[in-house]
Amino acid sequence: MDISRAEQRILHLLAQGGRIELVRDDSRKISGIRLITREGWLFGGLDLETFRKLKRKRAISSRQGRPYSVTRRGLELVRSQLNNR
Repeated sequence: MDISRAEQRILHLLAQGGRIELVRDDSRKISGIRLITREGWLFGGLDLETFRKLKRKRAISSRQGRPYSVTRRGLELVRSQLNNR
C-alpha cells in the first residue's frame, strides 16, 4: 500500500519519537491537531484529513488516553530515510 509524501513525512517524525495531540472544544469535538517532534517542535504539516487517513490505515493509534503514536503497521509503511543531522 502506497502512502502520500505528506503521510510519509508524518510517519517518519512519529517513528523518531514524535506524538500527535488532539485539541478539543467544549463539546468534545476535535478543533485542532498538533504534531510535536521528539525535540519539542511543533510541525505544521498535519491537517485533519491526513490524520484521519493515517488512522483509517491503522498507521497511528492512541493507547490508554495517551497522545497518538506510530503503530507497528505504520513502521512497516514508512520507508527508511537518512537522518539529515
